[in-house]
Amino acid sequence: MLNRFDSCSRRLPLLCVCVLIAFSAACNRGPSQSGANAAKRYALKGKIISIDKQAGTANIDNEPIAGFMDAMVMPYTMKPADLLNQLQPGDSITADVVVGPDKYWLENVKVTAHSPATDTKPTANLHIPAPGDEVPDFKLINQNGKGISLHQYRGQTVLLTLIYTRCPFPDFCPRVSHEFAAIDSKVLADPALYGKTHLLSISFDPTHDTPKVLRTYGFSCAGRKDSALFTHWEFAAIPQTELPEFANYFALTYNEEGGLITHSLSTAIIAPDGKISKWYHGADWQASDLLQDIAAVHAAS
Repeated sequence: MLNRFDSCSRRLPLLCVCVLIAFSAACNRGPSQSGANAAKRYALKGKIISIDKQAGTANIDNEPIAGFMDAMVMPYTMKPADLLNQLQPGDSITADVVVGPDKYWLENVKVTAHSPATDTKPTANLHIPAPGDEVPDFKLINQNGKGISLHQYRGQTVLLTLIYTRCPFPDFCPRVSHEFAAIDSKVLADPALYGKTHLLSISFDPTHDTPKVLRTYGFSCAGRKDSALFTHWEFAAIPQTELPEFANYFALTYNEEGGLITHSLSTAIIAPDGKISKWYHGADWQASDLLQDIAAVHAAS
């Protein structure tokens, strides 16, 4: 569905870096002219937090990389892919981060130390959402300028994801919004399910992502200009005063400097009782995965 996806990814007025990709490597997504010659390499040191063999990624808490990015917990693919089978959570590693025109991955991965699996929390001491965790009643401002809070959705299954409306990298924020659009469309066709679910796309850029901006962004992502959209799928921003606590709870890492924003991705399924049912770090999920999660929550309730 090119119209929905492209409409989300056309928001390019501000330089933005999504995940770990510097603007020069990621935001200008022109065709690669020279393959390996277009890639850049950076030395990485970090610790493996978790491994998702199905997605083929490892979440790594990397140390700051001079001239490239701050410390961050992010998902990485590896070459060769079977390297994942040789790694364990808690391993300290060195590697080369290879950044191409539209992808990034690790090569030359070496384990420098083995650590107990229990010693795998990010150095930033982020809270990692886990099933059964009570979700605080964070206050938000939605696309209509109305104050809302997470506890008001008790009794519904809430799909919550974190976005940044100016993010231009199609494989990350715009892709997440594209998948939410697919979920909203699917649920809309099922009246019974529609009333039991609610979608929240929450921006961590409250200065720019005003209600007007969020409203326009929502219409663009949904592919329709119908205010009824927001009865099921709301777009909101977390106030600046609550942002640090909110970001910590949902394991969001972000940094803004000189007009650039680096950030991770975080998506949560919140059960009708207001507790975490499932949490996804990164963008390695599809609409079908979250629809299955909804079904599982309803089957258990």
